[in-house]
Amino acid sequence: MTEKTNVPEIRFVGFTDPWEQRKFSDLVLIERGGSPRPIDAYITEDPAGLNWVKIGDAPSMGRYITSTSEKIKLEGLSKTRQVYPGDLVLSNSMSFGRPYIMAVEGCIHDGWLLIRDTQNQFDPVFLCHMLGTSQMLDQYRMFASGSTVNNLNKELVGNATVPLPNRDEQVRIGKYLDELDTLITLHQREPQFTDMGYMRVERALMTMSMSLFSSS
Repeated sequence: MTEKTNVPEIRFVGFTDPWEQRKFSDLVLIERGGSPRPIDAYITEDPAGLNWVKIGDAPSMGRYITSTSEKIKLEGLSKTRQVYPGDLVLSNSMSFGRPYIMAVEGCIHDGWLLIRDTQNQFDPVFLCHMLGTSQMLDQYRMFASGSTVNNLNKELVGNATVPLPNRDEQVRIGKYLDELDTLITLHQREPQFTDMGYMRVERALMTMSMSLFSSS
């Protein structure tokens, strides 16, 4: 594949290299989850069971999945997809296109896509922010030929074009966007913080994120 490069609209001081634009599937492993059936026959309370990652285990705020409410029997492993700390999972239904970073081992059903950085190309926090941008969702819709996208699949996600800054710049961007996320969370806990104030801070986060991931 021919590599394209672009210069982002805004940069942090000290970074001047153009960003490669690459097909996502050329950089990472993308696989759909799976479910042993009937699932009720595999649910177990055995502490040695495998963590069963459901949409409800994802945090309402934050990006790390740290625990699961259910486990499945070891016999179900061959019928599902195992994930490890550092892997990303992307919801392909319900909370459509929401990315999370795994902080525990587990298994995912077919409501998730696994994103595994087998080539060590990405900082996981940067990658998680990037996958959550409107630019990515817009590409999924485009590849779906303009129809309403209700479910993601590995082809839609893999065909997306993604920016690839160097690793140091990825870390800087991810850290900065995390700081903005934290600011929103802290303000939400303050009783005097109005809905309008929250909307302004959230809009600032979205604007900054879009500017960082846009290029000319």
